[in-house]
Amino acid sequence: MNARRLVFSLYVVLFAGLGAAGCVLLEDAREEYNRLVLKEDENRRRLAEAETRLKQEEKILDRMRTDPAFVEKVIRQKLGFAKPDEFIFRFENQ
Repeated sequence: MNARRLVFSLYVVLFAGLGAAGCVLLEDAREEYNRLVLKEDENRRRLAEAETRLKQEEKILDRMRTDPAFVEKVIRQKLGFAKPDEFIFRFENQ
């Protein structure tokens, strides 16, 4: 009977140890899952921002293709071009 109790006690200790190890692994997995959820949320936010910028850039590109006045305006602003009879004054920003 004593040997039976010893074997039973060993099984109880073994299962308790396996249960504790399982809990530790489960907690690690839960932490990793929470990190991944946060990262997914951040990536979704960045994707939404990128899609918004893409739509804006597509609108600008469409205007560049179809609106010569807009093209002239952009060239003047971005590249500093002027017509032959115009002067451009540049001021330093402080």
